[in-house]
Amino acid sequence: MHDEYRTVAREAVHETEINRSRFLCALAPAATEGEAQDFVARIRKEHPSASHNCFAYVIGADAGVQKASDDGEPGGTAGVPMLQMLLRRDMRYVVAVVTRYYGGVKLGAGGLIRAYGGAVGEALDAVGTLTRRRFRLATVTVDHQRAGKIQNDLRSAGREVRDVRYGDAVTIEIGLPDADVEAFTAWLADATAGSAVFELGGEAYGDA
Repeated sequence: MHDEYRTVAREAVHETEINRSRFLCALAPAATEGEAQDFVARIRKEHPSASHNCFAYVIGADAGVQKASDDGEPGGTAGVPMLQMLLRRDMRYVVAVVTRYYGGVKLGAGGLIRAYGGAVGEALDAVGTLTRRRFRLATVTVDHQRAGKIQNDLRSAGREVRDVRYGDAVTIEIGLPDADVEAFTAWLADATAGSAVFELGGEAYGDA
């Protein structure tokens, strides 16, 4: 598994103009290929009179799903450079649609490649990206007496507290980088006089 990847925090549109053609790059986070395809369909519906609505998306922390479309532009001049820009920036779980309104001046193959790839790069710069890092999910079970202090200590140390459940004892779900597991278990044993139960779970990604 990859230790980290980047994605966009929100939907956004960024516009550039090249030789009188307007290029509108719409970006959005997409958790699944279905979400990416729905976003592409929505943008196409919003711009029915556009010359082209080209797209690229990358799904999976390992970039396992990659798709691109030139939507009528010469083969390899739109979708592929858009996809390459996303991959070059280590973007994952993201979809980009570049809508072109033709301005009457032909750009040529090289110009199109630069325009479509550049539209995605400029949009990423304008919107900003998030880095998500791989965490191990873990649970800490402590008695009610110690729970409040442990939660405060976790938060002040910048630990990601994902969930807290109250029952006979208090179960706190956290995210830990793999490298921190050993030091964390030692700290927890010390902080709770060995009374806490610590269990490691599966893997997930969270904000860095």
